[in-house]
Amino acid sequence: MLFALALIPVIGLLIFIYVRDKREKEPMGLLIGLFFAGVGTAIPAIILEAIGELILEAAIPYESAIKAVLLAMIVVGPAEEMGKYTVLRLITWKNKHFDYSYDAIVYAVFTSLGFAAIENIGYVFSGGLSVALTRMFTAIPGHTSFAVFMGFFYSKAKYASVTGNKSDYKKYNALSMIMPIIVHGLYDAIVMGGLAAEEDLVLGLAFLLWVVYVIALFVVSFIMVIKASKNDFCIVTLPGAFQTVYRPAYLGNWTCGCGTVNQLNFCARCGSQRPYVENWTCPSCGAVSVFNFCGRCGCPKPQVPPMMPQQQAPQMNPQAYPQMQPQMNPQAYPQMQPQMNPQVYPQMQPQMNPQPYPQAAPQVNPQINSQNAPQFPTQNDNNNMM
Repeated sequence: MLFALALIPVIGLLIFIYVRDKREKEPMGLLIGLFFAGVGTAIPAIILEAIGELILEAAIPYESAIKAVLLAMIVVGPAEEMGKYTVLRLITWKNKHFDYSYDAIVYAVFTSLGFAAIENIGYVFSGGLSVALTRMFTAIPGHTSFAVFMGFFYSKAKYASVTGNKSDYKKYNALSMIMPIIVHGLYDAIVMGGLAAEEDLVLGLAFLLWVVYVIALFVVSFIMVIKASKNDFCIVTLPGAFQTVYRPAYLGNWTCGCGTVNQLNFCARCGSQRPYVENWTCPSCGAVSVFNFCGRCGCPKPQVPPMMPQQQAPQMNPQAYPQMQPQMNPQAYPQMQPQMNPQVYPQMQPQMNPQPYPQAAPQVNPQINSQNAPQFPTQNDNNNMM
């Protein structure tokens, strides 16, 4: 029963995160691999925490609230979250299935809950039912929240890398490591600092602060998951597909065929894509896009010069400006009327070309019999007649 209680919250949160992936489900083999890789990060985390405690003990030999806070912020948090990030980066960064923004949150949560599962089993078997119930609503959702922060910025780092934005890549890659360490460190530091103070008033205030922090952390993480799932976009180049980005392609709302009014590029209910009216090809890399910059290389959309209005080009409208069309006025331009010049166009004068009209020239007809021709008297005949 304790084993089941240790794993039930883990399984429930994994199912929740997996179901929210509406665009494209991730391969189950990849997710299971990430989960067990997260389990494996418990070993280096234990080693690093032991080393950190020894160093901190040497620097601060006495127990105090400050020492407990430092242990949580610079030892426990970094040792656990850096191990998760390392596994996440090695397995998913160049994986072909990492093509949508929400995928990063799915990968990070499966990795983090792998670590949380093995850690929770140890705590539950050593602490019993009360520990199992307490961690079911605190520590397990806490590790999920840490992973949500990691995945959120990890996704943005991936997109910045794909688009070649080096400054954004450095920023978001650093945040994908720093933010989980901070929120994890604060989660442990409040409790550990209150316990180390050994004063009831300080412990009570620390507990209230910790409850408020945990509630705020869970609410923010839940909102991030819902929004990331709703605004899930392709972050890499897909064959035959338009490049997609985080922000909407066009400003303004649009109504999907299912009746849902949306602001982003995909329908929140059925997932249909916003209809586009035009696209352009990037002159640098050849990617087809419908946005103001290329989704592959970040090249801005070429600016097409506006066409001249029709009223500024009267020669293009002969009906509106007949006086500007000389062929429309034969009296003013007789030389442009071919029928008025037979020398230039002899083919239009049939009498000038006897060959096409043999009936008009009978004297050149060899068919006529010479014996039927009339006989005219010659000079000798005239002499005889005389």
